Amino acid sequence: LVDLPGYGYARRGKENREKLREIIEDYVLERTAMTSLFVLVDSRHKPQAIDLEFMEWLGENGVPFSIVFTKGDKQGTGRLSMNVGQYKTEMLKTWDELPPIFVTSAETAVGKEDILKYIDKVNKSL
Repeated sequence: LVDLPGYGYARRGKENREKLREIIEDYVLERTAMTSLFVLVDSRHKPQAIDLEFMEWLGENGVPFSIVFTKGDKQGTGRLSMNVGQYKTEMLKTWDELPPIFVTSAETAVGKEDILKYIDKVNKSL
């Protein structure tokens, strides 16, 4: 497992964000042994263009990935369902099939077992 820095982190200058984007893209594309990439998305927010564009880029480049919605405990279930649903709706405009999707919470451990089972399944398929 490798934790890449946030590709959309706002406190970096434009030049540094561009350099980081290039480093991440090179890293992701050159890892022939990569079996799955987890895209972490803050579930408190409606679909963000930068997240959708990154996932589109992953799909165009054949990079297997899953979406992990974080902070699932930080809003009510209605808002959580609405935000996750909006991501699905946006993605289905250009995707035939959605990648695996997980909703998680670091505080309550929601989603932890599902992700561990998914990792085990991916490892067993190798």
